[in-house]
Amino acid sequence: MDYRRLGRAGLRLSSLSLGAWATFGQQVGRGVARELVAAAWDHGINFFDNAESYAQGEAERVMGDVLADLRLPRDGWCVSSKVMFGAVDDPRPTQQGLSRKHVHDACHAALKRLRVDYLDLYLCHRPDPETPIDETVWAMDALVRQGKVLYWGTSEWSAEQIREAHAVARAHHLQAPSLEQPQYNLLDRQRVEAEYAPLYAAFGMGTTTFSPLASGLLTGKYNDGIPDGSRLAREGYTWLQRGLRGARVEALRRFTALAAELQATPAALAIAWCLRNPHVSSVLLGATSVSQLLENLAALDVLRRLDDAAWARVEATFAGV
Repeated sequence: MDYRRLGRAGLRLSSLSLGAWATFGQQVGRGVARELVAAAWDHGINFFDNAESYAQGEAERVMGDVLADLRLPRDGWCVSSKVMFGAVDDPRPTQQGLSRKHVHDACHAALKRLRVDYLDLYLCHRPDPETPIDETVWAMDALVRQGKVLYWGTSEWSAEQIREAHAVARAHHLQAPSLEQPQYNLLDRQRVEAEYAPLYAAFGMGTTTFSPLASGLLTGKYNDGIPDGSRLAREGYTWLQRGLRGARVEALRRFTALAAELQATPAALAIAWCLRNPHVSSVLLGATSVSQLLENLAALDVLRRLDDAAWARVEATFAGV
């Protein structure tokens, strides 16, 4: 496993990490979750990502139970939560958003579900148009000063909103966001590579990127349609089907063929491509089995093995798509 600093912070995260989105508490119960976390730890992963809204809090309860059961040393791993959408169906106004109240309440609820005394990373899951950014910055700073959060950040905020958060923190000597958690993959690059480009040097932001496989599109699974039982066929995820348009499907098929030629699985090749970006601190992986996790971890070998000419061919596959 390789380890990377979280931007200019001193924290070093495994370059590949394990997330609970759409798996823990839904497709994955405690038994398989335990196997996944144990295998991740055995292969050097030290960061486990969560959110209050994943399975309405059940993902964090599963993660917390597993981490406690495995008795891994608390100073050897990092855990996150995210706040915005709430952890209940049909939340009341104070059970969602980024107000001081919900940020405070959600943090304490996450600590209880995850069975920890502090969160290593705490992220604002999306911007909240109903709450001034300065209120959220003050709320996060309070949690850091209380020792309940070590580093805080954002997820899918605009560069302008992140700059405003830093300006508030600087003006009032508060803790500023240390990281952003955006989507990043071969099909969705603009925000990480262009919009956020000025932020890395200006603020030392790190990134923990999600969806390196574009919700499975880059695995080759959907090259010939949507299989029954797959994520894109499940209720609540059909919006992802819009990524399967003509030119994109042809590019995905070319990518699958190129991966075979380069003696890599499409998944490992796609994940390795994400790791080539020096501004990526950690790539979040999702898995429903240990075999799937190990296949994804092979991205580290692919990254070390392929030369610049091979990566140029990967880039060319999606040119203009």
